[in-house]
Amino acid sequence: QVQLVESGGGLVQAGGSLRLSCAASGRTFSIYRMGWFRQAPGKEREFVAAIKWWSGSSTAYADSVKGRFTISRDNTKNTGYLQMNSLKPEDTALYYCAAGVRVSTDTDYTAYDYWGQGTQVTVSS
Repeated sequence: QVQLVESGGGLVQAGGSLRLSCAASGRTFSIYRMGWFRQAPGKEREFVAAIKWWSGSSTAYADSVKGRFTISRDNTKNTGYLQMNSLKPEDTALYYCAAGVRVSTDTDYTAYDYWGQGTQVTVSS
């Protein structure tokens, strides 16, 4: 089992920045990828970004956040990060951290085996 706890959400004005953190515990050696998803009220959960946990060299981003968000991880701290810059009101959502232990598609939420509880990000205009 892998446990994930997100932090760092909050209220920010448009154009501002936030950094989300995802602390992993348990069988962290089994993590293959870490991803971030978000879900706005009345909308489906959508992929935001993903990173290969051990190499850190392979990343993927949704088109809507490319160039504004950066995913990273620190294996020594068992923590993943999502740096969000130039935030827009449409980025408002509950952000989830997820960990996958299988080789699969980064953008597919079914490829992830463990999920955090989510952290709220609200961007005001």
